[in-house]
Formats: sequence, structure tokens, C-alpha cells
Amino acid sequence: MNLTATKEAGEVMERHIEDSLAILPPIKTCYNLNSNDLFDHINLIDVGSGAGLPGLVLAIACPDWRVTLLESRNKRCVFLEHVVNVTGVTNVKIVRGRAESCGQDVMYREKFDVAIARAVAEMSVLAEYCLPLVRIGGLFVAAKGHDPKEEVQNAENAVRMLGGSILQVSPGLWPPSDFDPLLR
Repeated sequence: MNLTATKEAGEVMERHIEDSLAILPPIKTCYNLNSNDLFDHINLIDVGSGAGLPGLVLAIACPDWRVTLLESRNKRCVFLEHVVNVTGVTNVKIVRGRAESCGQDVMYREKFDVAIARAVAEMSVLAEYCLPLVRIGGLFVAAKGHDPKEEVQNAENAVRMLGGSILQVSPGLWPPSDFDPLLR
């Protein structure tokens, strides 16, 4: 359905699948710091899920998680529904909507342990989209590339105004200079 530019199988595995799975260790580390949180039963929302990266990959890798794929475009939602039906994954819910609206909706506001976004928008905008969806004490993971230290610094004020703080910047897989800022 032409949802990613990557076509070659090896590159898809490295650039998309392995990169999606690289998000697990930093999340696990953050959850292990707080003994009241259970890593095995996370309620996660993937904002701007697109082709299901990383949300669908995480749902398959962590079958006890509840994963919501939030996507505003109907074409992508149809694709995600097809993939869920073909794979038989039962821990995924697909929501057609915009993060700005869902963040104000009582069904979604502060309901998720983890919100994640990959290749959606700049950090300050992502903070506005994602932090309202995260419960107090939860995590927001912004999968960013190309050494986003400056972008993270520029977003610090927006993150603070939304009640969050930057916990860590973790290296990702693709390309080797990628980082995943984790926000609480």
C-alpha cells in the first residue's frame, strides 16, 4: 500500500522492525525503576501509527500489552485493520482520530501508561499531542533521528508546561546516530 519508502526485506527488518523493538529496553528500564508499575501489562498508544510502526510490532512482541494505534488517515486505518485480521493479533485497538482531539476526550486523556510517536512531528508539537494521553507517572517515548539534542532542548519548556520532564535520551538503531527521548 506504499506506506513506507523502504522496500527491501533486510532494510525493512533493520530500519523498521528492529528499530521498533529497540524501544523496549528503555521502557523496561524506566518501569523497573518504579516497582508499582508492571512492564508486562502496559497500556500503550502509538500516535500517528501509519504502517503500524512501532505500535503493531510492539503489540506482537508483547502480547500482554494493550496497544491502541491512533491514526487520522482512513487508508492507513484500513491497512492496519487488514494486518490485525491477517495476523490474528488480539491486543490491538485501532482508533481513527487526531491526537489533538483524543487528548481532550475523557476516553483517552491520561489513560495510557506509555504514548509513543515515531516520525510524526517536532518534539514540542509531539509533547502537545502525546503528554495529555499519558497517565500521571507514565511515559512518552519520542522516537527521533539525526541526533535530536537541539530539538529536545527546544522542547523542554513545552514539556515542562505540560507537566512532563525529560528522563533520558537513548540511542536507537537506525541510523546509528538516532535517539529516543523518553519523557515522563
